[in-house]
Amino acid sequence: MKFIETKIPDVKIIEPTVFGDERGFFMETFRTSLFNENCGEREFVQENHSKSSHGILRGLHYQTENTQGKLVRVVSGEVFDVAVDMREHSSTFGQWVGVVLSAENKRQLWVPEGFAHGFYVMSDEAEFVYKCTDYYNPKGDVSVKWDDPSIAIEWPLVDGKQPNLSDKDRAGVSFEQAPKF
Repeated sequence: MKFIETKIPDVKIIEPTVFGDERGFFMETFRTSLFNENCGEREFVQENHSKSSHGILRGLHYQTENTQGKLVRVVSGEVFDVAVDMREHSSTFGQWVGVVLSAENKRQLWVPEGFAHGFYVMSDEAEFVYKCTDYYNPKGDVSVKWDDPSIAIEWPLVDGKQPNLSDKDRAGVSFEQAPKF
């Protein structure tokens, strides 16, 4: 397993070693000792699986209570996955990292606590799996506008079409108004 640095040192790309032949493949997707050595000690308490169609954008989400770190991967399809630093006293505050995650490249992204997270579906469909370091708490849930100009995420929108958003994400707050850590 390879841990790859991003422009935000706390956010890591994790690339598994894949062993394959004509019968299929095998890969180790998680090992506590390697993860803790490269990303810091964490305990994962919840795992989620979602399925979304082409053009759907989910995010940018985080929780102010029961703050979650997320280890995310795609098991079917392809997404553009984004982490935004919401930690006011961080040297990378307000910066973002975007990575293509797909069933083909088998990469994962570590999104630590204190980051907003979102993804945009680039394939016909995508299935997204993620481990969380704390439980979902709807009372502390925040959605930051996906297209906030002060963050200026370069989403790879197909044909420049607006993404398909949930009501919650359409009503997201600006980065400036969003609670910080």
